[in-house]
Amino acid sequence: MVNDTTKKIVFIGRSNVGKSSLINKLMNRKNLARTSSKPGKTVSINYYLINNSFYFVDLPGYGYAKISKDENYRVKALISEFFDKMTNVRMVIVLIDSRRGFMDQDLDVLSKIVENNDIKLLTVLTKSDKLNTSQLKSQIEKLHSEFDLNVIPFSIKSNDGKLEILKYINKALT
Repeated sequence: MVNDTTKKIVFIGRSNVGKSSLINKLMNRKNLARTSSKPGKTVSINYYLINNSFYFVDLPGYGYAKISKDENYRVKALISEFFDKMTNVRMVIVLIDSRRGFMDQDLDVLSKIVENNDIKLLTVLTKSDKLNTSQLKSQIEKLHSEFDLNVIPFSIKSNDGKLEILKYINKALT
């Protein structure tokens, strides 16, 4: 594991939800985090040192059905071990595809984070530009009422939500 005294912001979500794309957008870089049009490409934990002061941690995506059972088990074990051993995590950003909302695997991961740690959570609804305004509002209200989560809709195309996400990150780091 990378330097345990350095603060960390962790990104987690299903395969192909846009974790690497969000990291690139937040850092105004096109190729900092490797992206792919095929789900299940990130199969390791990737650390990105930001301003020599903290890490963005990109966890592998979960829930992709076309990888082997052994690989799926390995990814789940890697994520589980990370949360069991993590230190200095200031916030976990859970990315959810706005079109799908929370799925069972998202809830499993969320409960693992919450049960073992007292850390800040931020939920980012990716691909928010794919919903109309009332659908997006309904999805946000559902996450607020059912799970009491901070929710920010985000669109990679329009940058909607980027500044708000950065504000949460800055607050978590101070």
